[in-house]
Amino acid sequence: MLTRRHLRIKVMQAVFVFQKQRPDELKELEKFLNSSMTQTFVLFLYMVQLLVKIHELAEIKYNLAQKRFTGSDAVKNPSRALIENKVLIQLSQSPAIKEALKKRKLDPWHLDSKYVERLYEQIINHKIFIVYASEPSESIKKDQNFVNSIFSEIIAPDDKLLSYLEDENITWVDDYPLVNTEMIKFIRKVKVGKEVKLPELIKDSDDIKFAMDLFRRTVLHLDQLWARVEGKTPNWDTERIAQIDAVMIMMAQCEFLYFPSIPVKASLNEYLEISKDYSSPKSRVFINGILDNLLKEFQKEDLINKIGRGTL
Repeated sequence: MLTRRHLRIKVMQAVFVFQKQRPDELKELEKFLNSSMTQTFVLFLYMVQLLVKIHELAEIKYNLAQKRFTGSDAVKNPSRALIENKVLIQLSQSPAIKEALKKRKLDPWHLDSKYVERLYEQIINHKIFIVYASEPSESIKKDQNFVNSIFSEIIAPDDKLLSYLEDENITWVDDYPLVNTEMIKFIRKVKVGKEVKLPELIKDSDDIKFAMDLFRRTVLHLDQLWARVEGKTPNWDTERIAQIDAVMIMMAQCEFLYFPSIPVKASLNEYLEISKDYSSPKSRVFINGILDNLLKEFQKEDLINKIGRGTL
């Protein structure tokens, strides 16, 4: 789920906080960074459980309607299409999802059912559902496409939902696009009769170590790394450099100098890509220029020592 780029973004946030606070110890910020990484999976569980709760609400609404409409009024009962969706059934019955929630002592949406109610109403009144419910089918593919459609077009874009999640955890704003993309892939893998398999937080156990090492080495060498930027900005006062740009410049330098297995070009490309989302277009050009000048200086001083796959 978490790629190296996403880990760099989380490190960037932690370094930014360090630069603001300058604490004597790193323990609390390291806890913040570690929590930020693990909370990405918690957000994923929130979104999965949101679908489960919508499915549960559909059944509750149906049963209530059954009690109200009997005999000749039975035709007024709401469609069971949402209840009988095979993907939602698999998610609702999944031991893996239940165990993951239990392990983390999570009960998402229990106290915030208004979000479930509102999204449920939006779904059953949307043309996506109307078309889906009007064309009965036993196809798991159809059910997958429907769930992905309501997720990507109704649930994920909902501003009130995003505001709620941001209030729950401030780092979730940055995780939201990643988790929503992961949800689409996850839904496509749900099969009838097969246990739901939750995605791994990271693909490689070394990735967490990379993130922690990058944070520690950047903050421990912060002043030294920033000193190298002095004199590299003839047309720009260093005090006017946006702090987030400064953090990216220092993190990139740190990778150039202290991570021998990571190619220079890979580090450079990663921070330029990150800058697209966290800086202005002018900042991206500026960051590229500064890092290019720093690289030339490092190479001249023979400070770049890459091994294995880590080449220039």
